[in-house]
Amino acid sequence: MHLTAPAPGRTDTRPRTPVRTRTRDADGMAVASFILGLLGLLVLNLFLGPTAIVLAVAALWRGTGRPGRAYLGLTLGIADLVVLVTVMEISGTVSWSL
Repeated sequence: MHLTAPAPGRTDTRPRTPVRTRTRDADGMAVASFILGLLGLLVLNLFLGPTAIVLAVAALWRGTGRPGRAYLGLTLGIADLVVLVTVMEISGTVSWSL
């Protein structure tokens, strides 16, 4: 429902998603990927590592204002999986514990 007429010359009357909201969501994803990547180094790295990777890639794709944080989350997510595989190979089990 529009209370005002569209601007002259504008044919698209659909409401646009504000860029600011989209960037803020991407920033939140970047921070979440960083935090989950850090937590994944200690616990539940099988689940938190891939989640951190997916959130970091989504944040970079959406154009986050914090690309460094997203890249750190991506790196930590990959490190989670590397730590999991390394410790599993050393211990010779399917899982590991401290």
